Amino acid sequence: MKLKNKHLLLIIYYSLLQHLPMQPFPGYRFFYALRFYFVSRIIKYCGKSVIVKNKCTFGDGSRLSVGNRSQLGQNARLGGTITIGDDVLMGPDVVIMTMSHEFSDIHTPINLQGSTEEKPIIIGNDVWIGTRVIILPGVTIGDHSVIAAGAVVSKSFPPYSIIGGVPAKLIKNRT
Repeated sequence: MKLKNKHLLLIIYYSLLQHLPMQPFPGYRFFYALRFYFVSRIIKYCGKSVIVKNKCTFGDGSRLSVGNRSQLGQNARLGGTITIGDDVLMGPDVVIMTMSHEFSDIHTPINLQGSTEEKPIIIGNDVWIGTRVIILPGVTIGDHSVIAAGAVVSKSFPPYSIIGGVPAKLIKNRT
């Protein structure tokens, strides 16, 4: 019965709720509350006062954990085992993926080689993820960090990092 309920929640979220408007559209707070209600029952863990902006996708949500007062950005694509801490801000069009394509066999087309092994991603507390950031498998972002818009993060960074570029590098520390 529980699995049927989750499937129904997913159908409602992906067919209707993810398309509801957000701020500054009149009534946006109601739409945020509605998305929160459904998402908190779909994903593995959902803290208090989480904001899920429109067109955010996360598969079946079974491996996504989101901390208190965090925001899942507009048009975000979140796939795999992802842990997002408290007070995380996420800009639009963020992609966080825990798997990639295998490409090691030069004699087999890449599309026939399957996926790499999943490598979970951890985003610490009080992290700002800018617009169109891509976070690749296995990355850990330390608490209180900032990731500049457009960065491609392929390695982990310690707390208080300001990160930017392609590939992302440490620009400076916030301390």
